[in-house]
Amino acid sequence: MSIRKIVTVPNPVLREKAKAVRRITPDIETLIDDMIETMREAPGVGLAAPQVGAGLQVIVVEYAEGSENDEAEADGDIEPTPPALGSPGRPKKLYAVINPEITRQSKETELGNEGCLSIPDYMGEVERYNTVTVKGIDRHGKSFKLKTKGWMARIFQHEIDHINGVLFIDRTDNVWKAEPEDEHKASEVV
Repeated sequence: MSIRKIVTVPNPVLREKAKAVRRITPDIETLIDDMIETMREAPGVGLAAPQVGAGLQVIVVEYAEGSENDEAEADGDIEPTPPALGSPGRPKKLYAVINPEITRQSKETELGNEGCLSIPDYMGEVERYNTVTVKGIDRHGKSFKLKTKGWMARIFQHEIDHINGVLFIDRTDNVWKAEPEDEHKASEVV
């Protein structure tokens, strides 16, 4: 595993629709491992392959669910492994998802602050669905569905936007330069 360089705007790979993964090869497995290590080092809670210069539909998400508003429920064998330790009592769950797609969303939405590793030092207030169901393939080639809500749903929506060439700044008019005390908040979301 190695840490990859996170590309930032205006790199064109961030605006291109990523290609579907047809086969899980050793290169895809290495990409996933590198993305996990890169996301943790950044630090962030999500990362999409285009953010490391790979135009493929692969995302990783790692987040410690904090309340009844933050949860994920899987149908199938999606792996939240290996878990990293979050704050005491809140283990993080790690998801590596190939060809992720949102198949259902709630009618309810919520505004929330987001930052992005590919747009350093900026935050924005973005409206997202409260609940989304994501389908995809895990790193072992097994299909699954994952119902998420709260911040977990926000993270998945943000990362899936990346594989479609959409950035959080496209979804809001309210963007600001993060103050030093906000820098942690910006990397917490994505």
